Amino acid sequence: MTLVLDSAAQDLLFREARTANTFSDEPVTEEQVQAIYDLVKFGPTAFNQTPLRVVLVRSAEARGRLVQHMAEANRPKTAAAPLVAILAADNEFHEELPQLFPHFPQVKDMFFAERPVREQSALVNAALQAAYFIVGVRAAGLAAGPMTGFDFAGVQKEFLDGDHTPVMVVNIGKPGDEAPFPRGPRLAYDEVVTTV
Repeated sequence: MTLVLDSAAQDLLFREARTANTFSDEPVTEEQVQAIYDLVKFGPTAFNQTPLRVVLVRSAEARGRLVQHMAEANRPKTAAAPLVAILAADNEFHEELPQLFPHFPQVKDMFFAERPVREQSALVNAALQAAYFIVGVRAAGLAAGPMTGFDFAGVQKEFLDGDHTPVMVVNIGKPGDEAPFPRGPRLAYDEVVTTV
């Protein structure tokens, strides 16, 4: 076997995991979300930066405010999901770098003094962390429904501030009974990988 991860775990995280569009009524607990974060926080990023911020949308009032900013096709599933998370990039992540990258604390000012540089790095690394988050949701035996079909400026204004940029909205929960769409095709190894 080429992979160390056992076949059941490979299925759970990748082969059998699917984007969920419907969910059961089973709640997603704070303990589950904390366990997910406590696992995925170890995923690598550039300079060990941690720009990902997670806003858990639990109250009916907040859910209503979010749903109005979702694309029409995403509104019903966002309204019905047991938990919704807004994943965002903190554009002031560099303030934490002396703590997170202690062997080279000057990195904060040397590389990230300018806001446009920070925004680009925050977006790339928060997206990377968002991918880890989705895999962590799957590792918890839950399904994730990540979406970028929403009004980014509206979600930022409603839930964030000028220093935080939305990356995606993720519906989270146990998958519902409704069958997902058939799995979309994937590119083969030799269509993606080039050796030089």
